[in-house]
Amino acid sequence: MAEVARQLTREEEKQIIRDIAVAAEAQTKVGGTFYLITQRWWQEWLEYVNQNQTSNLNDGSSSEHQGSISSSALKRPSSIDNSDLVDDSVSEDSGMGIELHDTLVEGTDYILLPQEVWNQLYSWYGGGPLLARKVINTGLSQTEMSVEVYPLRLQLHLMPKGDRSSIRISKKETIGELHRRACEIFDLSPNQVSIWDYFSHQKHALMNDMEKTLDDANIQMDQDQILVEVINCKTEGGLRSHQENGSGENGKLAAAPTQLTFGTSGGSSASKYPSRNGYSETQFQNLNMEKAYGSSGVSTRGSSCGLTGLLNLGNTCFMNSAIQCLVHTPEFARYFREDYHQEINRQNPLGMVGELALAFGDLLRKLWAPGRGPVAPRPFKAKLARFAPQFSGCSQHDSQELLAFLLDGLHEDLNRVKHKPYIKSRDADDRPDEEVADEYWANHIARNDSIIVDVCQGQYKSTLVCPACNKVSITFDPFMYLSLPLQSATTRSMTVTVFTCDGSALPAAYTVTVPKQGRCRDLIQALSNACSLQLNEKLLLAEIRGHLIYRFLEDPLISLSSIKDDDHLTAYKIPKVLKNTKFLQLIHRREEQGTGNAQSTLGWKPYGTPLVSPISCDDTITRSDIQRIVHTMLSPMLKTKGTGAVTTSNTSRAASDQSHTDSNVADTKKGDGGSSKTVSLQKLPLQLVDENNACIDLTVGDDKVVKLSSSSMSILVFVDWSQKLLANYDTSYIDNLPEICKYGHVNKKARNEPLSLYTCLEAFLREEPLVPEDMWYCPQCKERRQASKKLDLWRLPEVLVIHLKRFSYSRSMKHKLDTFVNFPIHDFDLTNYIANKNNTRRQIYELYALTNHYGGMGSGHYTAHIKLLDENRWYNFDDSHISAINEDDVKSTAAYVLFYKRVNSDRSSASNGVNSTISGQNLQ
Repeated sequence: MAEVARQLTREEEKQIIRDIAVAAEAQTKVGGTFYLITQRWWQEWLEYVNQNQTSNLNDGSSSEHQGSISSSALKRPSSIDNSDLVDDSVSEDSGMGIELHDTLVEGTDYILLPQEVWNQLYSWYGGGPLLARKVINTGLSQTEMSVEVYPLRLQLHLMPKGDRSSIRISKKETIGELHRRACEIFDLSPNQVSIWDYFSHQKHALMNDMEKTLDDANIQMDQDQILVEVINCKTEGGLRSHQENGSGENGKLAAAPTQLTFGTSGGSSASKYPSRNGYSETQFQNLNMEKAYGSSGVSTRGSSCGLTGLLNLGNTCFMNSAIQCLVHTPEFARYFREDYHQEINRQNPLGMVGELALAFGDLLRKLWAPGRGPVAPRPFKAKLARFAPQFSGCSQHDSQELLAFLLDGLHEDLNRVKHKPYIKSRDADDRPDEEVADEYWANHIARNDSIIVDVCQGQYKSTLVCPACNKVSITFDPFMYLSLPLQSATTRSMTVTVFTCDGSALPAAYTVTVPKQGRCRDLIQALSNACSLQLNEKLLLAEIRGHLIYRFLEDPLISLSSIKDDDHLTAYKIPKVLKNTKFLQLIHRREEQGTGNAQSTLGWKPYGTPLVSPISCDDTITRSDIQRIVHTMLSPMLKTKGTGAVTTSNTSRAASDQSHTDSNVADTKKGDGGSSKTVSLQKLPLQLVDENNACIDLTVGDDKVVKLSSSSMSILVFVDWSQKLLANYDTSYIDNLPEICKYGHVNKKARNEPLSLYTCLEAFLREEPLVPEDMWYCPQCKERRQASKKLDLWRLPEVLVIHLKRFSYSRSMKHKLDTFVNFPIHDFDLTNYIANKNNTRRQIYELYALTNHYGGMGSGHYTAHIKLLDENRWYNFDDSHISAINEDDVKSTAAYVLFYKRVNSDRSSASNGVNSTISGQNLQ
């Protein structure tokens, strides 16, 4: 079968996969199987089969150039390698099978292929590992099909023995199946155990409906917990005591989701099944998938006020995150829990006859009521869909767009002005700004007066200057929020380690700046400048995986966007002119010791970074030649006898061309100090891999000629590093290869250049010309002019909402900026940004809430970080899941909409409103 597949053309492969995909989509049903495949390999295959289309686009290229592109793209991808999807830290012996990384994103890290498509590709290319997942029913009506990429992860605890076993189980499995598997793992009789919902280590409900699914029982990934209780008839009194206090004694079996760090995949663990719109030649079209970033933490059952989650009704995380931020705005929490009905404006033609305000108020009361479980916001969503059809259905939407609609809609529903007067604005006419600003604000309040205006609306000064006549027009306009631009990072830093092949220098890591959307040629040029590349040299880029060379990046047109920050790259200095040459790859190996017995070994395992040296196919190469070449490659790391220091060899590049010498002949080299020293070229434990994958010992038969493979461009040689050999070399230079871009715990958030929120604000306030589509009509010129516009903050609200403009749209593409913005949590000082100099009040703000967006355009997942001011503690609100977080975790590249509250001297105002209204009131 494999031989037949190799004879297929690119077009034939593409046509076969397309036909299979179309047929498979029509046959998909619940229980069917999909396979994960790494996005990296899939993209490589797409580029391979679509080569003709790519070449046809290069109309301006020369035929010679097109030929070079075509020849490089004709290479079929190597075998499928899903290893980058697999979490190597989890042992397959744990009973969990192959574990995926918890933060994989569909369309970025992997895609889903129907079983028939996978089978065909696998028969052609082989590889693995196989990552099969099942199709399940999802959605409110259970009619949508999704692929369950992340089944529930539960950790079973047998007490008091303390035995543990982790399992994966589908959320569509029944309680009876969980019961059976728990009994099977711990060799218990089914009539010995009972299962309880043990959320947050408190009993909530006996799970005795064996036909009920775990999904229906609201068992969530890494959030809910289960107690499987061993019934002991002899200690009935003790058992009853345990049931009352929830302690973990008397031989009970507890099952709890594995505890993970923040940022792991949580409740929304299913990936939507590819749509039936047909197969795309560039990629299967996937429905939106929500990616949860939950973590175990605080119970929402019987929790304190304000810690109540919202159920996800199907891609409603955008709504849930915005609602939670508004609900936890102190002024709104107090207002909607008091009697606000007299302020409802049912006659306002711009409002929603009060129905939106009533629905929001009802939802807010439920979320602040004590002792509630997660709330399903169906009534509110129904009202929202009625008045804003763009938010209907189960599609993903922009959380900020919803927030803008809610603030405006709530304002109109609660506008205290029942009959808006007509007021004509006057021009400034050189009057003092303070007078004009107060007049504009009074006119605004005369028509718009609500709790939303009281809390969220501010005023900025807008100055327009005509470029022709210098006419100045000044207006003072209200704002509900500030949309601040982000400076898009156009460059990225990449760290690459450069190696020499002639032993002339030690390996050195260089960090260079390259265009973010650049190509390999840009990286090579930057590295060449950084390492002072000679005119007769060039760099050969390679990607290292598992201490082996995964691929050479020989095509200068490879996009740098295909190289991830956690990849490892090397660059090898080689002669510029190479004819009929192969590359010797020196793979380092060391003996791996067993964990149980110090004397036992697990064999020789690759480690470190491979070295590369060119070999001319025109020359006769003997085994002693290989020994000499390897000695030359390793010579910079050779330690000086007596001191243990590394002596860098200054051997000339001509060393590789010197006459053949016996491996025991002394070789004179010069150290850094210039003094000569004699180094005995003792035979290294080298093994050559021949065409039949057999290893040839190179320590014997010095004069035997090495037969070079005619089918491969590489010659693999293993060097086995014994402890004795390691004592002679400083291998630290090859041991730890840096990542392309390494981030620590703190710096991981700053994936792009650090950008201050103050810088974003200054960019927003900077004077700039209007865009041609939005030119201003100059009343003096009587023509439309591309005037310059300058904004200044004049009046700030109690609650300042700041929108970070992460999403950009154009006719041809949508783009999200993952720029890290360093925003203040405390002491956000805007005093110097206020244009009204008569305002002597300090403008200090403190962050109390924000929404986050994880993932890419059109998909991803929204959460909210909210500070309960009465507790002075931060929480992560991830739909129905709530967990406490540290203040240090609030900042990330996902931050989207920020909520700041003015710091007042009156401390009572800095409260979520719990103490003022919670006592003695029934808020159900």
